[in-house]
Amino acid sequence: MKAVVHVFLKPGVLDVQGKAVESALNGLGFSAVSNVRVGRAITLDFAGDDVPAAKAEVEIMCERLLANPVIESYRVEVDA
Repeated sequence: MKAVVHVFLKPGVLDVQGKAVESALNGLGFSAVSNVRVGRAITLDFAGDDVPAAKAEVEIMCERLLANPVIESYRVEVDA
């Protein structure tokens, strides 16, 4: 089983990396691009086939280590 965690800054938190990417894209002629936000994806392999239990465990991992809940949001996807 595989889990993917998508972590991104909460709205209102300045995304310096996103602003740099947006500026670079605009400089390359992609003027329609705006409000770029940069995040990260974390993939995990799990033994077993209990999707709800795996998702609950990954949620705990996010709260304890994988995301900073003060400034980041996350989304967990688990596929059997």
